[in-house]
Amino acid sequence: MEHKYTNDLIHETSPYLLQHAHNPVNWNAWNENTLAKAKAENKLLLISVGYAACHWCHVMEHESFEDSLVAQVMNKNFINVKVDREERPDVDQVYMNAVQLMTGRGGWPLNAIALPDGRPIWGETYVPKKQWMSALEQISKLYVEKPEKLYEYADKLEQGLKTLDIVTLNTDEPVFENDYITNAIKTWSEQFDNSQGGMNRAPKFMMPNNYHFLLRYAYQTEDKKLQDYVNLTLKKMAYGGVFDQIGGGFSRYSVDAKWHVPHFEKMLYDNGQLVSLYSDAYLITKNELYKDIVTETLDYIKQEMTTENGAFYSSLDADSNTPEGELEEGAFYVWQKDSLKTILKNDYELFSDYYNVNSYGLWEHYNYVLIRKDDDEKIIKKHNLTKELLAEKKKHWKQILTTIRDKRSKPRLDDKTLTSWNALMLKGYIDAYRVFGDASYLASAEKNADFIINNQLREDGGLDHNYKNGKSNINGYLEDYATTIDAFLALYENTLNETWLTTARDLANYTFDHFFNNESIMFYFTSDEDASLVSRSIEYRDNVIPASNSIMAKNLFKLSHYFDNTHYSKTAISMLNNVKPEMQAYPSGYSNWLDLMLNYTNPYYEVAIVGKDAKKKIAELNETYIPNKLIAGSTSDNNLPLLENRYSPNNTLIYVCVNKACKLPVSEVDKAVTLLKE
Repeated sequence: MEHKYTNDLIHETSPYLLQHAHNPVNWNAWNENTLAKAKAENKLLLISVGYAACHWCHVMEHESFEDSLVAQVMNKNFINVKVDREERPDVDQVYMNAVQLMTGRGGWPLNAIALPDGRPIWGETYVPKKQWMSALEQISKLYVEKPEKLYEYADKLEQGLKTLDIVTLNTDEPVFENDYITNAIKTWSEQFDNSQGGMNRAPKFMMPNNYHFLLRYAYQTEDKKLQDYVNLTLKKMAYGGVFDQIGGGFSRYSVDAKWHVPHFEKMLYDNGQLVSLYSDAYLITKNELYKDIVTETLDYIKQEMTTENGAFYSSLDADSNTPEGELEEGAFYVWQKDSLKTILKNDYELFSDYYNVNSYGLWEHYNYVLIRKDDDEKIIKKHNLTKELLAEKKKHWKQILTTIRDKRSKPRLDDKTLTSWNALMLKGYIDAYRVFGDASYLASAEKNADFIINNQLREDGGLDHNYKNGKSNINGYLEDYATTIDAFLALYENTLNETWLTTARDLANYTFDHFFNNESIMFYFTSDEDASLVSRSIEYRDNVIPASNSIMAKNLFKLSHYFDNTHYSKTAISMLNNVKPEMQAYPSGYSNWLDLMLNYTNPYYEVAIVGKDAKKKIAELNETYIPNKLIAGSTSDNNLPLLENRYSPNNTLIYVCVNKACKLPVSEVDKAVTLLKE
């Protein structure tokens, strides 16, 4: 294909950067050469951050970055830099913080203008073409005529940036109490949507970690009202258009309050965490809907997001081509009434009632996003069906609509592999295996873990962040270590393969060497081996993905038990104590920290299972939801602190321990469960 323009992004591997490789804008990737060029030419940096599945990024590209007149202004006055926020979350964090300080809001596309030294002076998210041109011309003029004003502003903003995400050591005695958590949830519950689930606002994000924590808290405290709220949320998300009712898997969020119309991109990190959440929810409730969600989501991941070597791709775009060749949000997923009537024939009436091809399910332009309102029992009764017949019909509908949908132009795939997101999906697979016992889930988890070990783990003990076209690159961030350690610990607990446990410990030690801040007792997001940016942040607020520091604190809590390591233990306690002063005011931003706090406010059990039937007994133990435990085990003699001198060739014994004191060993799993619930 002939292209009128080609810029330096043509040499990159990121699908997002490659999408812009034929813009008339002289885009550069973020690297030392680009930054040196800005300094050498004394030109402002124009930094535009986005990701491949981002709808409004595509809109701004089409309106502005593909326009040769806009490109002329950009090329004349700026060194233009395109950044894939998923490849370079460190760069994204700096300029996102700056834009939020300047404007009070954030999002993608993220556009910032910086001095040649990288310090930001202006920023916005999506900007229409006319305003974009105007802003660029004004800032260019100011830089020529009164540069001292911009330098003065940059100095002030830099100071503001350096005070963000800085954690000071909390020297108060660490006190963690149930009342503190209860009061936090009371504050939080004022924002609950008790009719549609989720938060009482739109758009609605799934926020898996929020509901995972609330699920656990409600169960452990036997809070029926909170249990009902969490289950309402899980049901409404599963019924909503935000879940792909035909192909499985979740979109990133819904634009409305009833989880109906999604922002259609599908992200690996959402689906990995939601598999973990729905698996645990099934374990508690035995609700078949939750099992179906896990099954269909993992089928989607296997079909669309998995490579031959067991790695996972990053995302599917929100946009795809219409039959007319226009790029349109959701085009791949929506249906029109007339075509459904033609496809489904006599089944149309039942289908349209089940998936609301009516005013409830109508989106726009005669397009319907499939959404459920009623459970299967109500549909069965209303249409005089059997459970088996409805199941058969649903299977048939999905097969026939999948076949038709697959003939459409597919959303673009972001085929890079990120270590952190892969670890979240790995954890999803191992959690699904723990709950459902499907050996194929374990095989997928182990294959992905092998991929990380063989491709992303370097000889120096560090991790790479990115993988594409057979090559690993970009020095890993704290999120890569935290999520990988978490996944490897879960893998150990379900397989007793000690490689995963010792690798998790080694990765934790590496983070102490390269990420740890001795003054605050927290971890930086970037390694001390990375080139310095305007500010070096400490990521500690939980978001759609929990903060790398909260995951790390939970990892150290567990590792301290496995290796009887007081340094790990004291660090985890200090980290939690550091963020405690902020947690009650905005609990939804600290749900993973609150989950860790439950490990201190309730008994936390070490379960050691030793003997030839250890794996079988672990599988039995996993049939009961017990979130306040870790498992260590061996089928032979073992010198791990929790297993030492406990092997007997004739028996498989279960030791239940808490606070370094153990109950008498038992051989029956039901007796161990009783001890764990005392």
